[in-house]
Amino acid sequence: MSKLDLNRREMPKQSPEIRKSNFNEVAFGYTKELAVAEASRCLQCKKPRCVEGCPVDINIPGFIKCIVNSEFTGAIRVIKEKNCLPAVCGRVCPQEEQCESKCVLLKQGAPIAIGRLERFAAEMEVAREKFELPEKNPPTGKKVAVIGSGPAGITVAGDLIMLGHEVTIFEALHAAGGVLTYGIPEFRLPKKVVNREMEYIQRLGVKLITNFVVGKTRSLQTLLKQYDAVFVGTGAGLPWFMNIAGENYNGCYSANEFLTRMNLMKGYQFPNSFTPIIRHKKIAIIGGGNVAMDCARTALRLGAKESYIVYRRSEAELPARLEEYENAVEEGVIFHFLTLPVKLTADQSGWVKEMECLKMKLGEPDASGRRRPIPIDNSNFTMPIDGYVVAIGNSPNPLIPSTTPELEVSKKGTIVADLETGKTSMDRVWAGGDIVTGAATVILAMGAGKKAARSMHEYLMKN
Repeated sequence: MSKLDLNRREMPKQSPEIRKSNFNEVAFGYTKELAVAEASRCLQCKKPRCVEGCPVDINIPGFIKCIVNSEFTGAIRVIKEKNCLPAVCGRVCPQEEQCESKCVLLKQGAPIAIGRLERFAAEMEVAREKFELPEKNPPTGKKVAVIGSGPAGITVAGDLIMLGHEVTIFEALHAAGGVLTYGIPEFRLPKKVVNREMEYIQRLGVKLITNFVVGKTRSLQTLLKQYDAVFVGTGAGLPWFMNIAGENYNGCYSANEFLTRMNLMKGYQFPNSFTPIIRHKKIAIIGGGNVAMDCARTALRLGAKESYIVYRRSEAELPARLEEYENAVEEGVIFHFLTLPVKLTADQSGWVKEMECLKMKLGEPDASGRRRPIPIDNSNFTMPIDGYVVAIGNSPNPLIPSTTPELEVSKKGTIVADLETGKTSMDRVWAGGDIVTGAATVILAMGAGKKAARSMHEYLMKN
C-alpha cells in the first residue's frame, strides 16, 4: 500500500498588507501543478462519503480523477451534471462542514481540498474560453416562473431548462445573482464570476427579467395564470437589528445596506461610481458570522484605521468559516469577544460617536448548543466609533408572503414548504432556500432548489 500523502496543498493568495488595500480576489487559485498534486491525494474510495456530504450530490471522486489525469474538460463536465454554479461553490461553500468533513483523510488532519479543486475546474473552463452546452431534453411545452435569481432560483432554473421546460426568472434588482451579487464582497466572490454563471444559465435557454418585483410589479397569483408552475426563491433579505438606543443615528447600517452599497452599487469605486460612501475611521461590526467578517474586511479596504468585530460569545463559538476568520485576523480586524453593545450616542450633528458595551461571560449551552452569553454586572465601558454595522442575521423577505394569503407562513415569516419536495400550501407553487429555512448557506439553498426541481418536473409531466 502506498504511503498516504497528507500534504494538503494551500492556495497562493495576496499578502495581507497588500490585499487589505484593494478589492481584488484574495486567493489566486490553484495552478495546474498544484491542482494535480492535490487531486492525486484522493484515495478514490469505493463508497465515497464525501458525496454524502454534498447537498447537490456531485460525483466528487469522478471529477477529481479527471483532474489527476489532466482531463480538465471532463472534470467540469462531471461537476455540471449536478451543479450549475461551480465557480461560485468552489469559493464560498463551507466544504469543511460538508463534503470535506466526510473525507476519510480528515482523521489524519488533511482532507482533500474539494472546494479548491472545484474552483480550479471552473477556472480551467474559463481559461479555455470554451463553454460546453449539454444536450437538453425535448421541449415539454410547460412554462415555469422562478421568482428570485439567487442560488436556489438559479438551480431550479438550470435543472428545469435541461429537462425541457421553458423557464423565466424574475429578479427584483437590476442585476441577477441575489445574495451572490449584493451580499458577498468582490474580494471573496468577484462579480465577473457570478456574471459568467448567469450567462451560462441564459445560454441554456433560461429567460431573465430584472427590475421585476413580484408582489408589486405583478402578483404571484397573476403569474400562475401565465405559467404552469412557480418557484419562490426570494431569500432572507429583511435585516435584524439589536434594538438598542441610537441605532437610527447617521453612520449606522444594517449589513444588507452596507454590503449592497459596496457590492451591487459599487460604492467602493466612488467617485468613479454613482454611489457615494462615508469612509469611516473606527467602525464596529456587530456579529460573528461570515457576513460580519465581510463587513469588517470591506471597511478596512475603504480606509478604516480600526475595524472591530464585536461578538457576545467567545472565539470558540464564532459561526464564521475558519478561513474567513483567519483572513480577517491577518488583515488586522480587531476582535472584541464576550462583548455586547447596549447603547449608542451621537454628536451634535446626529452622527454616531460612541458605543456603550457590557462584558459577558459564558453560561450553560442554549438551544443552539453553544454556551449562553450572560452579562457581567457593572462591566459597562465605551468605545469611540464613527460607524456601526449590524450583522446578526436576517429574516425572510416578507413581500410575497404578505401579498399572497394562500401561502402558509410560519411564525418566523418563512414560507412553509415540504423540505424534500419544496411544495407549499398553494397549488402549483414551490419554494426553497432562505425563504423557507431562514438565512443559511449557498449550497444548502442549491440543494433545496434541486429537490424542488425534481418535484416540479414530476408534477409537470403528470399534469
